[in-house]
Amino acid sequence: MIRKAVIPAAGYGTRFLPITKSQPKEMIPIVDTPVIQYVVEEAVASGITDILMIIGKGKRAIEEHFDRSPLLEETLLEKGNFEMLEKIRKISEMANIHFVWQKEMNGLGDAIRLARYHVNNEPFAILLGDTLIQSDGEPVTRQLIEVYERYRSSVVALEEVKPELIHRYGVISGFPVGERILQADNWIEKPSPEEAPSNLAIASRYVFTPEIFDFLENILPGKNNEIQLTDAMRLMVRHFPMYGMVFRGKRYDIGNKLGFLKTNLIYGLNDPEIGTELKQWLVSFTGTLPSTGIPPVS
Repeated sequence: MIRKAVIPAAGYGTRFLPITKSQPKEMIPIVDTPVIQYVVEEAVASGITDILMIIGKGKRAIEEHFDRSPLLEETLLEKGNFEMLEKIRKISEMANIHFVWQKEMNGLGDAIRLARYHVNNEPFAILLGDTLIQSDGEPVTRQLIEVYERYRSSVVALEEVKPELIHRYGVISGFPVGERILQADNWIEKPSPEEAPSNLAIASRYVFTPEIFDFLENILPGKNNEIQLTDAMRLMVRHFPMYGMVFRGKRYDIGNKLGFLKTNLIYGLNDPEIGTELKQWLVSFTGTLPSTGIPPVS
């Protein structure tokens, strides 16, 4: 049974400056909920009860968000806003959430190895804190856990990407062993379309056995002089079976401005409070677009 998860959330978020100068990118809202709360909700819905967040300088807002807010709760109680009061209280009750600081930004692999003593020789999940994945049925992390339970080996979420985008991702090299499941024989970091062994890219969700920490401790800094998780995976697959799973669902990368705006629009259209009105406005707005561009905002 996998009960622990690690959520790396220490990066600077430079693509969202200037807002991320004082606001963690993981706290930027999708409609009215911070991105990282959606990630925690996915973990909890997958059976995770214990979460370690890796944070860095300027990330105190994440700690505050998942802590109790007595004064806010008292105000909501006095105003009789019991629905919102319950919603706020549930945020701090979703799971046992812990924090550790990544003092220097030395890469994703460095962030993950800080979790070694918290994980304590157990298999664990990793959910990147700036990516949302919607699924029609089971959460993606739960899908990964089920594959782990079948093979008792590390497994990584995969998605198909267009050849012209493959250079942005880590990619699996392997062979099929089941429906939507491949056994890996290598992991290639950001290959060119000609070098890519497949069009299946790593998609921000992982389940690892604790042996991954041994490889993270023994690799040298790679690209950008950082400890790269993919480098450790490339070594690990030589010694332990590893698998990839093409997940059922849709990934939303809010790590860039366009992806963030698209995700807000999609989630807004599905929001029970504003979805209908937003759709009506969107139809009206797009109907006014001239062929030469977008009308000025009034």
